Amino acid sequence: MTPDDIRTQVAALLEVPPTTLADHDNLLDHGLDSIRVMSLIETWRATGTALTFADLAETPTIAAWSALTH
Repeated sequence: MTPDDIRTQVAALLEVPPTTLADHDNLLDHGLDSIRVMSLIETWRATGTALTFADLAETPTIAAWSALTH
């Protein structure tokens, strides 16, 4: 997934404009919590992306998550 794909999905979960989320922002600081992270994981698994909660929690940034999905 591209950074913009991830940014759009996270912004929708947080109910904020995508432009408020920079690639290297800690998404937890923006209010992303474990329930929303699990929601992302389930959505991504449905498209064939196999990530775990630990994968995403280690570095909760758009840039890091994009690198994990390539």
